[in-house]
Amino acid sequence: MHPTPPSDMLDHAGLEALFQRLEGPVYNVVYRWLWDPQDAREVVQEAFLRLWRMRDRVHMDTVEPLIYRIAINQASKRLRWRKTWRWLSFERGGDEQVGDDASADDALEAEQRLRCVRGAIEALPEKQRAVVMLCELSDLSYGQVAEALGIPEGTVASRRNAAMNALRRSLGPRHEEVL
Repeated sequence: MHPTPPSDMLDHAGLEALFQRLEGPVYNVVYRWLWDPQDAREVVQEAFLRLWRMRDRVHMDTVEPLIYRIAINQASKRLRWRKTWRWLSFERGGDEQVGDDASADDALEAEQRLRCVRGAIEALPEKQRAVVMLCELSDLSYGQVAEALGIPEGTVASRRNAAMNALRRSLGPRHEEVL
């Protein structure tokens, strides 16, 4: 039996509340890192499980950036594994599908747009991609993003700016509303 944790440490009720509040935002970040819903769900579950396993060392005031750090690290690890597996098995990348109710032209345009945006995001250096994902898809402040990634707050701003400029150059005016 575990001793009762101090009030500022993560406990079962705190983890449950954290999961209910952050599961969706963390999933959004991880999904856009992996572009696979099943892998994203698994990574989010693994991140919260890892957080629970280290609960004796987790303070409530740092838990939110920590869960994003764990999730991004797990997503990066999963992506590296997936790329290695595809290379070794000569597997072709997955094709996204568009809803059945779209016309053929709409479906083709949506698929091309998705591939274009996805390619531009994947082309970003990993450090810039991590900053963009956390800044755009979570409710974390620059300070919390900095804490999650272990970098200075000013670096968050400069990496986000560099990444957004690279995406604008890569995608052009046709995809301006995405950015």
